[in-house]
Amino acid sequence: MFISTATNTLDAKGRLSVPADFRAEVTGGIFDGIVIWPGVDGPYLEGGGVALLQSYGAMINDMDPFDDVRLAFEHTLFGAAKKLSFDATGRVTLPKELAEHAGLSASATFVGLGSRFQIWDKDTYGAHLAKAQELAKASRHLMRPRRSGGDT
Repeated sequence: MFISTATNTLDAKGRLSVPADFRAEVTGGIFDGIVIWPGVDGPYLEGGGVALLQSYGAMINDMDPFDDVRLAFEHTLFGAAKKLSFDATGRVTLPKELAEHAGLSASATFVGLGSRFQIWDKDTYGAHLAKAQELAKASRHLMRPRRSGGDT
């Protein structure tokens, strides 16, 4: 599970250190690295391991193969996704177009979201987080414990 928030330096060559606990979530599978793609509704990057993209693929495959929304998801996720391998020090090289999409220059903020994570510009994320906290506070009544099968 991807949890916590960490800001790391992005060097002039586009190398970015992935937080150790994030690396641990994706290491040892079929690919030692992360998969990232542009956020669909803002200036950030979305990412996780290959398993995350496979789970999204399963949901997309359940859609009508000729549906325009399915095609939009396929283009947005699969067409734009990049597999980034870790170097010996746990860094990845962020493609320029992805860094530009998220407005990243000198640093990047990793935000764990459970099964996935996002990468933001630190200041942009600060403003986003303030809005998210307001929405969470106003919507906290929607959080309820899960009921087991025998509860009524």
